[in-house]
Amino acid sequence: MTTAPLTATLRRLERASGALATRSVARMDDTLPWFRSLPADQRSWVTLVVQAGIGSLVQWMRSPVMRPKVTGDVFGAAPREMARSVTLQQALAMVKITVEVAEEQAGELAAPGEESELREAILRYSREIAFATAEVYARAAETRGAWDLRLQALLVDALLRGDPADALASRAAALGWTDLSPVAVVIGTAPSPATVTDSDQIVDSLVHTGRRAGLDVLAGVQGQRLVAVLGGADDPVRATQMLLAEFGPGPVVVGHAVPTLSGAPESARAAEAGWRAVAAWPAAPRPVAAADLLPERVLAGDTEARRRLVSDVYKPLDAAGPTLVETLSVYLDSGGALEGTARMLFVHPNTVRYRLRRIGEITGLVPTNPRDAFSLRLALAIGRMHGQS
Repeated sequence: MTTAPLTATLRRLERASGALATRSVARMDDTLPWFRSLPADQRSWVTLVVQAGIGSLVQWMRSPVMRPKVTGDVFGAAPREMARSVTLQQALAMVKITVEVAEEQAGELAAPGEESELREAILRYSREIAFATAEVYARAAETRGAWDLRLQALLVDALLRGDPADALASRAAALGWTDLSPVAVVIGTAPSPATVTDSDQIVDSLVHTGRRAGLDVLAGVQGQRLVAVLGGADDPVRATQMLLAEFGPGPVVVGHAVPTLSGAPESARAAEAGWRAVAAWPAAPRPVAAADLLPERVLAGDTEARRRLVSDVYKPLDAAGPTLVETLSVYLDSGGALEGTARMLFVHPNTVRYRLRRIGEITGLVPTNPRDAFSLRLALAIGRMHGQS
């Protein structure tokens, strides 16, 4: 290409910009199914974008060492709504079609003797505009990704605070939350050191790992804690096992499942209570359900755990009659001695075995298991105090 501007050709190209844009848009309509589905207002904006692109070509040909300014010179003609609705692949398809139409018309647009220079300029420009477009979308993706991470952190804070359901739903919708059910909240240690930059990487890695496992995940780093909201986890503990590598060392506590995101603050409260109390159970599995930490949560002053032990353990036993409560009390006081319990109750050991088995069926806790026996002893104590209040 010559270094001197193709003055006559540039004048012709400027005059023909409107016609070229119209032809380009008509071809898009014929060849791009997604373009035909665009609303009428966005299709009209595409015409202006294409015309701006041709104008940018003219300016670039006057000074080909300058790269096209895609945001201002080209996409600046379109509203932000359109820029968000057109993907990078679609934008490059628009560029390709516009270049094809311009190439086809090069013979008519170029002044005599300048046809080859115009075709070469169009080809060089198409390469520059494609690279510049990709850079614009890459920067937009980075900005959007950073904003999404901040919005996730705000949503996690709102969940832990117990904000109203409508506020949670609007923030989740902005993040593209698919509302998979059920939902559970998980709290663990963040990988260290959790600086601001590290926090973004930690959350991004956790979200991507969750997606590969078929989960919808929102997350945030709070100090040294990593909090995750899992959507679509029928078994939250098992789902969390697939994410353990994203957490730092130490316990990981899983709140109970709730039907929708609006109930997530309840799961978050349980996970937080379990997180505060899990240190009292050094042998706790990883991850551990907050419901399995009811005794430790009671010792830490969690009123919800007290209520659960009364409603889920003591009251069902009490409703089954005094025999089971008496048998359990004697069995625990005798240090778990089956024969000693039978002697104190004046019954056969097999009767004690049967009653202990019934206690397990009613409560889900096996008295012969030391861990479950601990929960049962607390349930008895709290239940008796509850009956006196």
